[in-house]
Amino acid sequence: MDFQHRAGGKTGSGGVASSSESNRDRRERLRQLALETIDINKDPYFMKNHLGSYECKLCLTLHNNEGSYLAHTQGKKHQTNLARRAAKEAKEAPAQPAPEKVKVEVKKFVKIGRPGYKVTKQRDPEIGQQSLLFQIDYPEIAEGIGPRHRFMSAYEQRIEPPDRRWQYLLFAAEPYETIAFKVPSREIDKAETRFWTHWNRETKQFFLQFHFKMEKALVAPPGQAPSLGVKRPPSLITGLAPHPHSDSMPPPPPGGMHGMPPGAPMPPHMPPPGALPPHLRPPLPMDG
Repeated sequence: MDFQHRAGGKTGSGGVASSSESNRDRRERLRQLALETIDINKDPYFMKNHLGSYECKLCLTLHNNEGSYLAHTQGKKHQTNLARRAAKEAKEAPAQPAPEKVKVEVKKFVKIGRPGYKVTKQRDPEIGQQSLLFQIDYPEIAEGIGPRHRFMSAYEQRIEPPDRRWQYLLFAAEPYETIAFKVPSREIDKAETRFWTHWNRETKQFFLQFHFKMEKALVAPPGQAPSLGVKRPPSLITGLAPHPHSDSMPPPPPGGMHGMPPGAPMPPHMPPPGALPPHLRPPLPMDG
């Protein structure tokens, strides 16, 4: 007879658990889980009476220990009563008005056209730093509004194909249209004396001047030939007359030069003896 697979057939083996034992084991597992995750002291419906047992004030049930109460809180009855209580409180609670959003008034202006402007290119006479001076006229500017400006990258605008060699300087003031100037995409000098703005309220003119940062000049290393456009130092030998051009030289005599047969090659040009100092003149036959 096979006692191995029969309930209670083998000494030391457990039989099939009954429904009551399964429920008890389930409640124990729920109690252990609830004790780890739930603080029973913060439950508003938990109450300990004078007899030492525990009560659920929401469901009006009695429990012998904390584990039983925690198992009850995970049950269907307690969860249904919680949903009913929440629905009742939401229905009886007065409707609270929603917080008012801060409304920002959008100023609407009718555009009247583009303002007049004047652009002046300048260069510092001492250091050669380049700058631009903008003068924008706003004779009909709205009251309480001042002109605004900002630099825009070529990749922010959608009017022209982006080109990283250029950037845009924008000027805006209501009710005029926003205007932009295309300037080289070079670094701007933001020093106090190199970047300034001024708004003249009497003449309704806005001025802005900025300087480009100086680019470092490349210095040629020693021993390298100077670049084009650099004047060379004059010759150290003085007193020599410049050689005349071959077109200005007189033709040789028909019989050739003295002491040379006709048809012989011409010697290299020599300056006349009178043009050389005495110690540099070549000896002549007649001088012995």
